[in-house]
Amino acid sequence: MGYRVVVVGATGNVGREMLNILAEREFPVDEIAALASRKSMGTEISFGDKTVKTKDLDNFDFTGWDIALFAVGSEATKIYAPKAAASGCVVIDNSSLYRYDPAVPLIVPEVNADAIEGYKNKMIIANPNCSTAQMVVALKPLHDRARIKRVVVSTYQSVSGAGKEGIDELWDQTKGLYVPGQEVAPSKFTKQIAFNVIPHIDVFLDDGSTKEEWKMVAETKKILDKSIKVTATCVRVPVFVGHSESINIEFEDFLDEHEARDILREAPGVMVIDKRENGGYITPVECVGDYATYISRIRQDSTVDNGINLWCVSDNLRKGAALNAVQIAEVLGNRCLKKG
Repeated sequence: MGYRVVVVGATGNVGREMLNILAEREFPVDEIAALASRKSMGTEISFGDKTVKTKDLDNFDFTGWDIALFAVGSEATKIYAPKAAASGCVVIDNSSLYRYDPAVPLIVPEVNADAIEGYKNKMIIANPNCSTAQMVVALKPLHDRARIKRVVVSTYQSVSGAGKEGIDELWDQTKGLYVPGQEVAPSKFTKQIAFNVIPHIDVFLDDGSTKEEWKMVAETKKILDKSIKVTATCVRVPVFVGHSESINIEFEDFLDEHEARDILREAPGVMVIDKRENGGYITPVECVGDYATYISRIRQDSTVDNGINLWCVSDNLRKGAALNAVQIAEVLGNRCLKKG
């Protein structure tokens, strides 16, 4: 016996990936419902070798459904997630709405799967921010060995993190720069994204950081260890899919770069590509469509007593969003619901 699964926001980038990954990983689905706004109702979407038509979220009854994967913004989630939860359907939410609620578990299965039991508090589980998810997958096995004191991270985040509008703006701006009369002014982003980088993701806070940077700090502490100090600079780059991160880690205990490389090679969800030669590292183009969090450029930081630098790349629509949500559903099923 399998699960009755709902995907909310099924016509968006992440919603479509959720459907793809449910099928790819052969999640035990007895029945699938793809929900979207009324204007998208009836849109045909692929689910494995089948095609499903989207239904209207406004009129959907969650009673009798087991798991709902939410891939809509916080405003819609605020309306519909409590309705689903009240109907006995466990919500796995990709928005930021519940991430910082102490009663809601925030989960990356390779890092803190044991927190899954907390779903009973509100029948809701939060999916972390895309940039946090890949980073904590890399940090966890190293933290277990040498205890992390401080992390300095700079991100290089693709435009798909801003949704379809972000992808379209990069595409249209790039074309427009070569075709006179077809120039495209910034709309989704605050400045031109084509052939440019923008050190600004989400809104600015009073201390000069952005909300995206604050998310990385708060979520790392909640998922991994509240004692870890984190400082982040988040940058949007002209890449369609795949987030990259330059991570500097300071440990309490000494950790040799060779041991760090060996630890990461054995870590769940991690793939190490690290040769000190031309092309001996991963870039966003190569990670698209993959499940792994890729690690390259592992090396000692000689400027601190116990420091390591590394380069971390992952498909933000997968591990950063849809894949992590499906992995949470797998843990929920195996440990708690136990139907499949």
